[in-house]
Amino acid sequence: MHVQRTALVAGASGLVGMELIRQLVESPDYLRVVALVRRKLDIQHPKLIQEVIDFDHPDPVKIVGDDYFCALGTTLSKAGSKVAQYRVDCEYPVAIGKIALANGARQCLLVSSIGADYKSSNFYLRTKGELEQKLAALGFEAFIAARPSMLFGNRKEFRPLERISIPLFRLFEPLMVGKWKKYRGIHAKTVAAAMIDLAGQGIRGTRIVESDALAIHR
Repeated sequence: MHVQRTALVAGASGLVGMELIRQLVESPDYLRVVALVRRKLDIQHPKLIQEVIDFDHPDPVKIVGDDYFCALGTTLSKAGSKVAQYRVDCEYPVAIGKIALANGARQCLLVSSIGADYKSSNFYLRTKGELEQKLAALGFEAFIAARPSMLFGNRKEFRPLERISIPLFRLFEPLMVGKWKKYRGIHAKTVAAAMIDLAGQGIRGTRIVESDALAIHR
């Protein structure tokens, strides 16, 4: 008998997070999709439940589901400081993960980043690497970290650096072969589709999925 699950999505207003919401509500594998948000999203669906939470003091009653999809993240310019960015990019996802696990969640699927490494000298990549380690250590039946390269898609917020770099990525993509293939840009829709597919594979333990492996879902 096919058992439908409940998906928890943190970071639903972001580029990949919004794609996760759109695809999860259409997936036959999920009966409910619970979006954990600071403010209500401009999207409605019979399966979608929007839970407004304070990420500094999350209410455990609102964080109940089977699969925890985490797409939380911000930029240094938006956060205002590295301390604030670390709070959003690492502390919030782990805090939500702990509650979700305690409430019965079995899987955690994270939108990480290509190059994530807790030993990295780059603050962003080090933070993502630390987040992977912390979530993996919580004890979910499955922890899956998706590591996309440059993300394509329509963001609501304006990011000048991405506006410049994305055309360059597309220009040089044909040259990215062999070990460089994983650095090719990838659409947010593809990342979301890959994560939902991975959630249904019955994976156990920790799995890291690089960008080129995610791209097979194009």
